[in-house]
Amino acid sequence: MYVGVDVGGTFTDAVLLEKNHVLATAKVPTKGGEELLISILEALDSVLRDVDPARLKRVVFSTTIITNFIASHKYDDVALLLIPGPGLDCNYFNFNAKTHILSGAIDYRGREIITLKEEEIEAVLSELALEGFNKIGVVGKFSPRNTAHEKKVAAIVKGRYPDWHVELGSRIGVQLNFPRRVHTTYLTCATYEPYHKFVDSVRQALVKREICADIYILKADGGTMPLDNSEELPVETIFSGPAASTLGVQALIPPRETAVVVDVGGTTTDLALILSGQPLLSAKGARVENRLTQVRALAVKSVPVGGDSVLKCSGNGIDILPERLGMAYCMGGPVPTPTDALRVLELTRLGDEERAREAMNLLGNVLGMGTEEVAEKVINMVVGKITSEVQNMFLEWEREPAYRVWEILHKHKVRPEMVVGVGGGAAGFISLVAGELGCRSIIPRYASVANAIGAAVAMPTLQINLRADTEQGYYIIQEEGFQGSIKNRRSFNKQNALDLAREWLIKRAQKYGVEVVPAEIEIIRQEAFNMIRGWVTTGKLFDVTIQTPRGIIERIGLGEDTLWLDQ
Repeated sequence: MYVGVDVGGTFTDAVLLEKNHVLATAKVPTKGGEELLISILEALDSVLRDVDPARLKRVVFSTTIITNFIASHKYDDVALLLIPGPGLDCNYFNFNAKTHILSGAIDYRGREIITLKEEEIEAVLSELALEGFNKIGVVGKFSPRNTAHEKKVAAIVKGRYPDWHVELGSRIGVQLNFPRRVHTTYLTCATYEPYHKFVDSVRQALVKREICADIYILKADGGTMPLDNSEELPVETIFSGPAASTLGVQALIPPRETAVVVDVGGTTTDLALILSGQPLLSAKGARVENRLTQVRALAVKSVPVGGDSVLKCSGNGIDILPERLGMAYCMGGPVPTPTDALRVLELTRLGDEERAREAMNLLGNVLGMGTEEVAEKVINMVVGKITSEVQNMFLEWEREPAYRVWEILHKHKVRPEMVVGVGGGAAGFISLVAGELGCRSIIPRYASVANAIGAAVAMPTLQINLRADTEQGYYIIQEEGFQGSIKNRRSFNKQNALDLAREWLIKRAQKYGVEVVPAEIEIIRQEAFNMIRGWVTTGKLFDVTIQTPRGIIERIGLGEDTLWLDQ
């Protein structure tokens, strides 16, 4: 038996699966803050009623908590202490954060060429303390090659301010793209506390219900990572929700189908693409607030509009704010929302019709418009915003290498003709969105809990990052904190580095009970650099990142479970 739990900003969904059948589903309101534990327990209790927890093989959680925090800009301020070295003007990148440039430099080989100035660091920390900062990101340009400078700055910070939270760029990503590593470090530091609270609630729920199954968190690329490892990199879950809905649709539609996925939630609408049965992977990594990160992700996007988005009159029009203040007005919430507009136009049966009409009248009285007129205006705005974002995503998707290969295989330029709607708000919006795009709209069975299904069917994955230096004669396995010696350093090559990484990945998989076929291991990154001294090659640096394959363990349904509701 497998359990999937998706903790969204509006609802927490759960499913219980066995032999590709859905045995139970649950959808409960997500309570914020310290009450999040209650929501998780209610969801688990609903699907595990009369089920012995010992029968559970795996529980996978996905969440939009981090996505929602970033989309609504609710995270705390973070100060960046950057060590770019000579020749790089950080002002060019405009990191949009409190930033201090520190003296000091590590070269591309990992050698210190400029020492840090402790008095400079002390002065910067005093300034940040006066300004109220207590979250710090420390990033050196070549820190993946030598972490000494980052660690020294962190030690100074902790020595003066033990309660401050510090994140190091070398722990966030091993790639040398400095701007992406800075942005990823910033987001990791900003979201650490809310994610830590989420993980703590998950752990408490599992202990209370005596669940001893393997526990995983869904990552942005559709893979998973053990719960205990996830706190180090909360940003890996930044598109966990969109990944879950994408895998859920993959499991709910027939194989080899091509479709645009539109997941309409209460806080955000998530967009993704499935090509011939496989989710499209972003070649450049997750883009957050229009900046690329080092987070490997599916080609997805979260749009800050959902069924519970706040509606507010502005001049002669209506603004859809990127925030949620609770349930829809028709369900007892404090402000008008798109869900109220759906209820007035009978596009949903959620909530109380009279309260929905009252919500639209609150807007209409200001704008001099009738109830239905306001509702239609709101729906048209939401549909227009989602449609526009889908069209923009098409332009981005078409630049992805996997999409280009797909078009070549079809021998002509083609776009998907199917829009699959999932999530709580899908029923009211998807047919309208599909109509604007000239596509067929589909809402599969279990669409309202597709995210939880996606989490449940996600194939467990593990990753290994290896760095080998033949001149120095050592290699490092980042995930294991291991450093070993290279035998036959003169003949050590790219294939040897890859084989060594595979050996460690297989060992790691055995430790976590993850089955892996060596031939199916994904090569995420494989780079080699020559070391030159006096015009002579003296060694090589190899950087390899590999992962057990992503995918779904099974498709849902036989017989009636494959019925679709065509809008």
